[in-house]
Amino acid sequence: MHQTCKDVIVEDHIHCGVWGTFLVSKRSEWHERLSVATTDNNLIGHAGAVLLRRCADRTGLTAALNKVLPRGKGPGWWDRGTVLVALAVSIVLGATSVSDISLLAHQVGVFGDPPSDCTLRRALAGLDSSALAALAKARARVRRRVWDLLARRVSGFAWLTVAGKLLTGWVIIDLDATLITAHSDKQGAAATFKRGFGFHPLGAWCANTSECLAMLLRPGNAGSNTVSDHIRVLAEAFVQIPVTYRKKILVRLDGAGATHELLEHLHQLNTLWRTVRFTVGWTITEVDEDAIAALPAESWSDSLHQDGTATTTAGVAELTGLNARVATWLPGLRLIVRRTKPAARHKAKLTALERATGWRYAIIATNITRMWGVAGSHHPQ
Repeated sequence: MHQTCKDVIVEDHIHCGVWGTFLVSKRSEWHERLSVATTDNNLIGHAGAVLLRRCADRTGLTAALNKVLPRGKGPGWWDRGTVLVALAVSIVLGATSVSDISLLAHQVGVFGDPPSDCTLRRALAGLDSSALAALAKARARVRRRVWDLLARRVSGFAWLTVAGKLLTGWVIIDLDATLITAHSDKQGAAATFKRGFGFHPLGAWCANTSECLAMLLRPGNAGSNTVSDHIRVLAEAFVQIPVTYRKKILVRLDGAGATHELLEHLHQLNTLWRTVRFTVGWTITEVDEDAIAALPAESWSDSLHQDGTATTTAGVAELTGLNARVATWLPGLRLIVRRTKPAARHKAKLTALERATGWRYAIIATNITRMWGVAGSHHPQ
């Protein structure tokens, strides 16, 4: 390591050849003090935090965030990207408020002094719309590099296996909202549809790599099926996926995504060079139950476990041709019904049809032309 300004600025050779040689804060050299030992002396709790912080540094994420955020001058200045990475580490360690950045204080010997909660507040307050856009671009650049490294492994990229079928080439995006409880009055906190109080963010995750691609912060009273919110988060998630991995995308949503506008939008995302497929939860009405009741017994196939083996305790069937509701939706939309034996806690909520047949039913709508979740089926096409 070549020291260019004593105790203040150093040249980081670890990132050379990937991000080039650049000057970083001395605080970024925390890993130089680490060592590997086989004894039980000098061990720390929350050791996984070291891997998380090291991953951010080695992949170039910390440096990329520092580069796009405003830089200050003078003693005691914290690079804003480093502050955000420290915040992420503290959240993994259980932080639920800005003041919980102090969780890093008991690991001073590892990470050095953590930023103060005042520094963290100033860093967050400075993230306007332009800064957030710059952060998103930086994240996308780093993710492209990381996915390239994943693909170079002997095992290759993290393609998912569903019902025993390896979905090579398919990137799966899960879109879902979640409720976060606020225990006191805060900005954006509001009553939720489940009679709670807090926030209702909508996020997109990549199932292949378990990464959060995009997140839209929303008040607690935000609608669960707001089309504009779904389209916005989906667009931001697409941008985060490296271009070479956007050729085949499968989007999975629950019933909140079952709107005409959203499914039409997903359909329009298909191009000559990109295939977009979706599965979405479908609210069962009397029309759907009539179609289920009209299914011949031989229409049902055994469902498959994750490893591809069949089970007789669940079944699936095609419902499209028997259901009049499909005609009012997208051309080519299919309905797949699944039946399972109801758990004891669900028996009080069964419909008349479910009580009569002894099965509990769920329906998904999809534009996949051939399903891989039933016996003898194929990959999504």
